[in-house]
Amino acid sequence: MAQTAEDIRLLNEKIQSAAGFIDKMESEIGRVIIGQHYMVSRLLIGLLSNGHVLLEGVPGLAKTLSIKSMAQAIHAKFARIQFTPDLLPADVIGTMIYNQQTHEFVVRKGPIFANFILADEINRAPAKVQSALLEAMQEKQVTIGETTHKLDEPFLVLATQNPIDQEGTYPLPEAQVDRFMLKVMIDYPSKQEEKLIIRQNVQGLKFPSVNQVVSVQEIIRARELVREIYMDEKIENYILDLVFATRNPEAYKLEKLKPLIAYGGSPRASINLALAAKANAFIHKRGYVIPEDVRNIVKDVMRHRIGLTYEAEAENVNVENVIDQVMAKVEVP
Repeated sequence: MAQTAEDIRLLNEKIQSAAGFIDKMESEIGRVIIGQHYMVSRLLIGLLSNGHVLLEGVPGLAKTLSIKSMAQAIHAKFARIQFTPDLLPADVIGTMIYNQQTHEFVVRKGPIFANFILADEINRAPAKVQSALLEAMQEKQVTIGETTHKLDEPFLVLATQNPIDQEGTYPLPEAQVDRFMLKVMIDYPSKQEEKLIIRQNVQGLKFPSVNQVVSVQEIIRARELVREIYMDEKIENYILDLVFATRNPEAYKLEKLKPLIAYGGSPRASINLALAAKANAFIHKRGYVIPEDVRNIVKDVMRHRIGLTYEAEAENVNVENVIDQVMAKVEVP
């Protein structure tokens, strides 16, 4: 549906007033988390576009604390599941237990019945647990016994994996990795930020608690607004070109990439790139998407959706290099 300049102007005003809570959330989380603005903005994009987020970084970078703080700022239910090799699906989703008083089986719900699920070290759990989590992530429902239970909205899985310690880990299957909207690589804080972190921890002061600044209903309303944000056909074509260049690099004069890419981005890459770009526009209080919204988020959406060949490994080419080359070649509208 074509939108007039007046429609876009009205939408812009609507978004500006609705996105007021973003600054409040960022400052509230910032009281507890020093630095890590990139990670917090990616968590907000996942929250606003109803997409799960995979966080990768060494231990001690405030991944758990960030997610917990975000849940507190919304006053939503938070659950942390520590994934281990001996974890069972019932430990995640729940099980049927026998009630001796009533002589019948009743459902005992697992930690998955929360708004924010922190799946800590997700790659430590075996395939059965992964498949139980997969149903919850994709269908927003859980089957225990013969009954299917709907999960509460908003429902967001934020998973972490440690890139160094690979002993006793199970690589996530491609189908599951693809279910994550974003894969965010988390880096160390800067020297100045780490100095503040040391002071905060050494002084032994009580950590500030995060206050609720937005309601669950406002988040659900914001999600609806994100989908209304205007995206021009030129931006849609730009998204398609970025994704198609990873599938048919030779069509975009990227012949060098052909032997390096085993498989390109799936249609989920295109969908999530469009949604994440709209969420990014919302965070910047805009009612329309600009190419910079797409470029800002493209690595987080694509890095786990492109498979590289052994040849790429031999040539020390990583996914980031491939995305950089694609972005440099594809014409920006």
